[in-house]
Amino acid sequence: MRSIWKGSIGFGLVNIPVKLFSGVQNSNLDLDMLDERDHAKIKFLRVNENTQKEVPYDKIVKGYFLKDRYIILDKHDFEEAAPEKTKIIELENFVDIKDINPIYYETSYYTEPEKQGRKAYSLLLKALQKSGKAGVARFVLRNTENLCVIHPMENVIVITKIRFDQEIRSLSEINKADDISITKKEMDVGLALIKQYSSKFDLSTFKDDYSNELLKIIKAKAKGKRATVKKMKPKKASSDDLYDQLMQSLGSKKGA
Repeated sequence: MRSIWKGSIGFGLVNIPVKLFSGVQNSNLDLDMLDERDHAKIKFLRVNENTQKEVPYDKIVKGYFLKDRYIILDKHDFEEAAPEKTKIIELENFVDIKDINPIYYETSYYTEPEKQGRKAYSLLLKALQKSGKAGVARFVLRNTENLCVIHPMENVIVITKIRFDQEIRSLSEINKADDISITKKEMDVGLALIKQYSSKFDLSTFKDDYSNELLKIIKAKAKGKRATVKKMKPKKASSDDLYDQLMQSLGSKKGA
């Protein structure tokens, strides 16, 4: 596995040199876009909208449209925006990870200590494990400042990117259902239904069934076989009454 970033975790006055590795991977099948006529690959070209000619990658710059023109930015500008964060993940405070709403989470990276930082890395790891806390920090990755939480997982410090507050849209335009009255018996059965379906979270029990089924179809077609399309049979309650639907649900789970 190749590291995607090298720098340090700033823990007070202690700098812990680390490498970052991607902690997640896409489970979707890698499908190519092809020309239906001869199955040649479709290529995406970077084209100048004025000349309609392809632009070499080394001639492409980034710019921000301000008022009536583009302001062009270079590597120095990005570094100048946050020079102290370009190579350090600076811990700013520690929180209970349960207080972070899941809507903030983005993607995770594994950290690996450099040889000279193994002891300090171990200290931070064990301190996080013992305290039950997670660190909140900022760092720059690919010229972009990121907010993250630093937390332990199986004796490895994990960096999980989270969104900034301004990236979360307001709920003010969402029609809520907080004005609907629920009877006590409906609530009791609803809670009973949750309890019946409750179990310890085990990620390994959840598989990407869609990709697996699609791969089976691809392999079948490669052998000249016709794909079998499964028809979904929607479940429908025999009553329109919410309480009756909940009661039917209680008895419908396999193994109940």
